[in-house]
This record gives sequence, structure tokens and C-alpha cells, in this order.
Amino acid sequence: MNEVIQRRSAIIAALPPETANFGETPEAGRVYVPPAHKKALHFHSSVVVGSRGVGKSFWTAALRDQRIRSVLATSIPELEATDVHGGFGLKPDISAYPDRDVFAELIKNGHSPYQIWRAVLARGLSKFLDRPIRSGSWLETTAWVGSNAEQLSHLLRETSERLSKENRRWMIVFDALDRCANDWHGIDAIVRGLLQVILELKSHPAIHGKVFLRDDQLERTVTDFPDASKLLANQTKLDWQPHDLHGLLWQHLCNAPDHHGEVLRSIYAEVLNHPPSQVGDGWRLDDAAKREGKGQRTLFEILAGEWMGKDRRRGVPYSWAVGHLADARGQTSPRSFLAAIRAAAEDSGERYPEHEKPLHYESIKRGVQAASRIRVNEITEDHPWIQNVLAPLKGLTVPTDFEE
Repeated sequence: MNEVIQRRSAIIAALPPETANFGETPEAGRVYVPPAHKKALHFHSSVVVGSRGVGKSFWTAALRDQRIRSVLATSIPELEATDVHGGFGLKPDISAYPDRDVFAELIKNGHSPYQIWRAVLARGLSKFLDRPIRSGSWLETTAWVGSNAEQLSHLLRETSERLSKENRRWMIVFDALDRCANDWHGIDAIVRGLLQVILELKSHPAIHGKVFLRDDQLERTVTDFPDASKLLANQTKLDWQPHDLHGLLWQHLCNAPDHHGEVLRSIYAEVLNHPPSQVGDGWRLDDAAKREGKGQRTLFEILAGEWMGKDRRRGVPYSWAVGHLADARGQTSPRSFLAAIRAAAEDSGERYPEHEKPLHYESIKRGVQAASRIRVNEITEDHPWIQNVLAPLKGLTVPTDFEE
């Protein structure tokens, strides 16, 4: 029982109580690249789409940190020779990009979103070249760019020449664009202007813009401008397959702090016959722990057992947790999955402290319910009318008859 308690405590220590990223640089040990995300992180991928909780802000923060880019470069070598500048994000940086209030002021003064984003680009390029431009305020910079289009062209040309000479690349990254205005009409106009600027950068091979968008943003009118199809043809989605989520879980578990990591890495070594690989200060998984197969399933069975009850009729924990967190499109976010596992470990300790596994199957059910409530709250923030839809359905068991 002491071993089970240690493993349960280690799971709680490994999984942060708050899995959302607010613009802070992630820990190297928590960086996990699912195969589907490699394309999104490649230099020439311009539009990256995903719902809440799938990693848009995480990857934005990771790309902006040189040390993390070096970690990512083991999977995506081109990132080693890429300089990254923030064009918009969760973390305020008024010297690099306007915030919501400044955007409103600039638009009120007659500047178009397209012109504002060109000003953001100009500041980024001038910083890279260490070439001062008119940057006392965003009103000044935007007005300067509007009156000095040729100067911006020179900045682009000089940046391209320097990058070519040094055999490097420069990327400007945009995220959290739902925070650039107070209403969707304003947000859509600003995103549309940004995508026009990103499209224009295509004529400069060593200079690139990457935009992380929510899928509902792309479904509206942000791409109704000439040649937008050239951007859409290159869009990628941040999807998570069930085996990706389990790989992410073990990436966190193997990098748990202090002795907790030793406890969980011993499970890994027991199942796969060798410990994870140590890279710098962190631990990396082998392919057997990243892919669906006997190794990955056995790892989770040691934590949660074989069945979601006393026999096989209730389902298998390995697939049950992921499946019951999926949305109508069959997608489960990593934020929901990790929150569910942590909640399950806490509930198991409180309700079933003598259970033979760290995670009791009833606690997994409660963990999924807790994570689902988080997901509903997230969706409600974006779509307040959801509450009006869900209220009459409270207590209803589905599937049910259409008449009911």
C-alpha cells in the first residue's frame, strides 16, 4: 500500500492544478510534440487552427523561447536557425504589439487593421536589424508606416539579405487574437487585416508569419479577401489522438519533481525495460510510450487497472477516460485529460485510500466529470447562450426520444 500511495502522490505532483497557459514559458520537461503538431510548428505553416485547450498559447510561448526551440529542434531541425518575435499574445508587451485598448484607439483614429499590423511588423523588423524607426507611440508608428511604405519595403529587403547571409530565418507569431477587440465584428476585421499581411510575407522566403486561430474564428469571414486560399491551403490543425494524450501524460509523469519523478520513472522502466532518455534537465519518452500499443496500455493499467469496474463489461480505463472527454467532433483536449487524471488521483486518495491501484475507476469517472465542467465553463465564456441551451437538459439521460 505504501507503494500505491507514493505513486498516487507522484501523479498529483506531476500534473499542475492549472494546465492553461497564460503566455508563460513552459518547462522543458513538459514539452511534448505529437506527430500531428510537427507540421504546425514547421516554419512555413502559416495558419494553425485549434479549439480551446489544445496548445495554441503553449506552442506560441514555446516558440518564443530560444531554449525551448532548441528542444523542439530535435524533432524540427529548422527551428534551431530560426529567430522568433512575438506579434500578439496573451502576455502583454506594449512595445511589440498594441493591446485591446490601443487597437480601439488606433481604429478610432482612422487606421485600418491592415495598417496596424504592418506597423507591428515594422517594429519587429527594426528590432531584429537594430534599426530605429518612429516608435514613440503606436499612433506615431502606424502613421509613419502609412506614410513610409517604401521604408517598410527596405526593412523587409535588408532583413531578407541578412538572414540569407547568416543562413537563418525570422518568424513573427500571433496568438490569442480573440483578445484584440471587445466584439466578434471587431475581432474579425483585425484578424482579416493580419492575414492579409501574413499573405504578403510569402514573397520573402526567410521571413514568415504564423497565426494561431480558434477554429470558430476561421469559420467566419476572416478570409474573404483576394488570394486567401493560398493561406488556407497551408493551414494545419492541432489535433490530439488518444495515444498522443497518453504520451503527454507520461511526459509529465516522467518529469515529475524531486523523488516523485523517480517513483514514476521506475514504472516506465519496469514496463519498457529501460528508463526514459535524459536530455539536458528533462526526460524524453521512447516511441513505445508515444504510440498505441502494449507498452502504452500497460503503463496506464499499472495506474488505473484493467477495467472500469469489477469486470470487462464496464470498459477499459485506457480508452474510457479519453472517450468520455471527447467533444462532438471526437476530440479530447490535453487540458481536459490532464485535469481529469489529476482529479482522479486526488479523489482516489480521499475516497479509496486502500485501493490496490493509484487511480480508482469510480474516481476516474469523477475526474472526467470535473474536467467536463471545466470544458463547459470554457465554452460558455465564448458562447453565453450555451447556458440557455443546457438548462432545460439538466438531469436528462441521453440518448432520449426526440419528443422528450
